[in-house]
Amino acid sequence: MNNPTNDDRFDGLYLNVAQTARGIEPLLDTMFSFLRRKTDFFSGPQGSEDGTDVAVQKVNEVLAKHVQIYRKDQERKQQQQKKKKAAVQKVAKKEKESSSSDVMEMGPDGEFDVSSSISTSGSEDDKGKPQSQDSASSSSTSVSPPVASQSAVNEKVEQEADKEEEGEENGKLAPSKGNGGTVPGKYVWTQTLQEVNVTVPLPDGSRGRDLKVVIAKNKLKVVYRNETKVDAKLCKTIIMDDSFWTLEDGNKLCINLQKLNQMEWWEYVCDGDPAIDTKKVEPENSKLDDLDGETRQTVEKMMFDQRQKSLGLPTSDEQKKHDILDKFKKMHPEMDFSNAKIS
Repeated sequence: MNNPTNDDRFDGLYLNVAQTARGIEPLLDTMFSFLRRKTDFFSGPQGSEDGTDVAVQKVNEVLAKHVQIYRKDQERKQQQQKKKKAAVQKVAKKEKESSSSDVMEMGPDGEFDVSSSISTSGSEDDKGKPQSQDSASSSSTSVSPPVASQSAVNEKVEQEADKEEEGEENGKLAPSKGNGGTVPGKYVWTQTLQEVNVTVPLPDGSRGRDLKVVIAKNKLKVVYRNETKVDAKLCKTIIMDDSFWTLEDGNKLCINLQKLNQMEWWEYVCDGDPAIDTKKVEPENSKLDDLDGETRQTVEKMMFDQRQKSLGLPTSDEQKKHDILDKFKKMHPEMDFSNAKIS
């Protein structure tokens, strides 16, 4: 279920309304006009007293909630900027130290002298002698090995920081190997499009009779010697009859859950677990080869659409609609499509 305070499903609709309203106040007028005309937001339920005070109170509560969210977001962004700046300075310092410690001197004969001792120290006798013109000119000619420019260093560090920032902003973790994750103190899980595998560590010498495992279509429960290891609702619905569990090596419980919808990735196994970012899931190509033609085509389309969304580009279906509109424009050049909207 989407978090209402961070729900982006209606962004396109709101952007369209905002562009039409042309301003924050007209946009808010439009929203409250809808609530006044089409709902009981101001009047309250039928038979109740004047609900305007309740309506004002509710608006203030929601506004205050989003002000707090905004302030927290700003604080987090400021902290991330500080971390990014410190990382840039650290990398730049390292680059500067590595470049200054490795200088090649050009000798009188035109050859490069790479000995570090000659350029930095001399014999005690030479220290008191004046330099000749040739030696003075040769010692002043030095060539530093090529190093990454400051802008390139900054760009690299900022890219890494942006990746971390993106993960922190959506509150989701990058998938581990196997496109799953780890629930500290509970279990490790992996997944394919068809199934989810959960591994629960147990003490050595564990036996099947020590376990009570309940696999329901929407719930998982694991009890080990009267200690509840897992008891929560599953992320998605599973096929009970095809799901099973085994005890392996006397120290780990392996649970295989068959997905009901085999065309989607799970963000987590049980409610309350840390969620992974399914946009970063990377299925193995070898697994795609095992699928039949129609299923593989569907999976590849889904992967393409996920990549397009992460890059802010149109999905395959959206691109088709754009192509159809472009074709229609060419067929009817006399028509004005400047205000055409694709839905």
